[in-house]
Amino acid sequence: MKRVFQTLAALAVCGGIAAAAIVGFGLYNVSARQGHLPGVEWVLHTTFKQSVRLRAPDATEVPDDIGNTDRIQLGALHFQGACAFCHAVPGQPRSATAQAMNPPPPHISEAAAKWEPQHMFWIVEQGVKMSGMPHWPADGRGDEIWSIVAYLNAVPDMTAQDQTALTGDGSGAARCSACHGEGGKSTNSYVPRLDILTPDQITQALIQYRDGTRPSGIMQEASARLTNAQIDRIAGRYGAAQADSDQATATTQTDHAGAALAMRGTDAVPACTQCHGPGRAADALITPVLAGQSRAYLESQLKLWRDGHRGGGARANLMTKAAQDLSDDEITALAEWFAGLDHAADAQ
Repeated sequence: MKRVFQTLAALAVCGGIAAAAIVGFGLYNVSARQGHLPGVEWVLHTTFKQSVRLRAPDATEVPDDIGNTDRIQLGALHFQGACAFCHAVPGQPRSATAQAMNPPPPHISEAAAKWEPQHMFWIVEQGVKMSGMPHWPADGRGDEIWSIVAYLNAVPDMTAQDQTALTGDGSGAARCSACHGEGGKSTNSYVPRLDILTPDQITQALIQYRDGTRPSGIMQEASARLTNAQIDRIAGRYGAAQADSDQATATTQTDHAGAALAMRGTDAVPACTQCHGPGRAADALITPVLAGQSRAYLESQLKLWRDGHRGGGARANLMTKAAQDLSDDEITALAEWFAGLDHAADAQ
């Protein structure tokens, strides 16, 4: 038995020396042209699949609105700008450069068909080591990741025409307008309207996104290379726009659950309407008017405030405190009420 252990120890030492030589002298060829040794690709891909299945969230965590058209469109627009270079989009081939990677990133129509939504969430959130697949740039933004997954979940049944209907043909359209609409008048419930914000509010938001103090994988990608001068031009273009009176359906229901919450303050937290309206000036420098803002966007932001993931400027702690005790149902009620208000009436 002693001889067996001695033999095993000697083999281990020899193996260690051989491994050190391979690494130290660069004997292993890492060229992407050469590919992997036989069996290595199978081992790596099997490890990847099993790792994803082990760590992905439960299927019960997939949101009910995964098939919402607005959510799918938001995911498609971000994917077009941030991911399509490697994975292409339905009806489009992958670039020659992407296909020269090792391993080559799969075409999205092929990749999306192999996974359930909860698996795709984990892959987008965590990324994959040594594959060129990045993790999501911002922590705590599962709401954004689910929008990407909503798009990926729809991809297997999509045609090139379906893709164009979601994102346009990309010819000359302003980058901001693709998501936020012409003049900032977004009709996508998951994307905020910019036309009801002041230039100063837009400037602050873009600087916070660019600097990473306000986490958002979507907006950090959009703002990362913006200069201060470009931010000022964008803010002036969209912040100067005037809201149309018919942009949101007007309602003055004071018996709505959201109205009661919005108008109710406490000793520790003032009423929502005291800072955000209705009934306050629309050109306030810090707090944005919420009347007519996109419903799903408001809902996601309130949840971020409540859960401590929102970030922002020096006064961000005020909203974290204001939202910390809100339930999901209360957040939904607030978002519905504010989104249903007529911004033009509030701004008068």
